[in-house]
Amino acid sequence: MRKKSLLIIKPDAVERNLIGEIIGRLEKARFKIVKLKMVQLSYDDARKFYAVHEGRPFLDELCKFMSSGPVVPMVVESDGDTITNIRTFIGATDPSKAAPGTIRHDLAVSFTKNSVHASDGEDTAKTEIAFFFS
Repeated sequence: MRKKSLLIIKPDAVERNLIGEIIGRLEKARFKIVKLKMVQLSYDDARKFYAVHEGRPFLDELCKFMSSGPVVPMVVESDGDTITNIRTFIGATDPSKAAPGTIRHDLAVSFTKNSVHASDGEDTAKTEIAFFFS
């Protein structure tokens, strides 16, 4: 059974019409998109999704941002370790530290507006996928 990960195209990338660019890069890198939709998160939904960050100083800003416009969550698969593969592919959370050629290096605006989110572990992936695709 192939392992899955959640990837979200964040509001900054949706607003800048980068959905096709990001999906194209995913497909060229041989990720398979198995589920996809566009949704508008409420602030409360964003807070539930990012509950793991409760108590951290950036949580409120992150939730306001993630509920500021539509997002495109998708379930992706790849050969090998999908979670490691997708996180390497998108780059470091801080775009100034992301490797050239990664989504965050090439497309991010800032630490918060870094264009995409990806699950950071198997358990997280299961929870995050269920959040959007029950």
